[in-house]
Amino acid sequence: MKTSRWIAGALCAFAAIAAAGTAAARDLTVVSWGGTYQDAQREIFFKPFAEATGQPVLDESWDGGIGVLQAKVKAGNPNWDVVQVEAEELALGCADGLFEKLDWSQFGGEDAFLPSAVHECGVGAIVWSTAIAYDSARIAEGPQSWADFWDTEKFPGKRALRKGPKYTLEFALLADGVPAEEVYSVLSTPEGIDRAFAKLDALKGDLIWWEAGAQPLQLLASGEVAMTSAYNGRITGINRAEGKAFKVVWPGSIYAVDSWVILAGAENRDRGVEFIAFASQPEHQARLPEFVAYGLPQKAAAAAVPAELQADLPTNPANLEHALPLDVDFWIDNSEELTERFNAWLAQ
Repeated sequence: MKTSRWIAGALCAFAAIAAAGTAAARDLTVVSWGGTYQDAQREIFFKPFAEATGQPVLDESWDGGIGVLQAKVKAGNPNWDVVQVEAEELALGCADGLFEKLDWSQFGGEDAFLPSAVHECGVGAIVWSTAIAYDSARIAEGPQSWADFWDTEKFPGKRALRKGPKYTLEFALLADGVPAEEVYSVLSTPEGIDRAFAKLDALKGDLIWWEAGAQPLQLLASGEVAMTSAYNGRITGINRAEGKAFKVVWPGSIYAVDSWVILAGAENRDRGVEFIAFASQPEHQARLPEFVAYGLPQKAAAAAVPAELQADLPTNPANLEHALPLDVDFWIDNSEELTERFNAWLAQ
């Protein structure tokens, strides 16, 4: 009897070890946006977390798109665990069951974050802006508005915008004189959409389209474009890393929150929760503006940012004054239709 008990116990122990080995077969995989931003994340989040836990972190990059996440989750056993997503991907993916529901007590509680950074499926990682950027080494007196961006006589040269209707249509209306606070009400009408595309028609021959966040920097650095839309943190990052003199034009910028999510059915769900909690701790998150100028959704982290770094953040009151928040609900409701129209317009 003793022997059979020992054998049964040994078999159970072996099964447990085998199961643990299977669970640990794949490294925690964290996916973000690449470039200088992910370089910073690697130094302040990925490497320190791996050292603290004694387990490796594999990081990959992507360019966004809800279809990518749908394909991974619905195929089963996704090979990504934690992903940084934009606001509408968060809302759509959560509604579609693509992300795990989260327990906010594991991240310090909802009150520790800005309200826009709190979601049942996501934890706010950054507040970022898309804005005009130009090289002040090439243009001494640069553009100050989207109207200037469209003015190829005053500022000769190609322009670059992110390939897609989001941001592009808003910027077109701003260039056409629509006040920031009225952009989405105008864009919510057929006449407003027509107006935005008509404004794009006027610049179409001078436009280059980018898809990955590092591309605008390359276009500016090479002189291929005179100005471009760009993520604000990328601009500050390359200025610090490579001594560039790129400038961000804050009026007319659009700001939003990106969040960490865990893909539904992710093999490393628990370690993913641990990682997000680690990256959300104020002492870790507060280091980000040293590397890249994104706002911090964790309140204590934001308060800990040195004053000399605050001026470059989207959350600085002076930078928010003439900016507009991305209307996530508008894009959830209209993204498919406007993407189809944009792609058809682009193909003409």
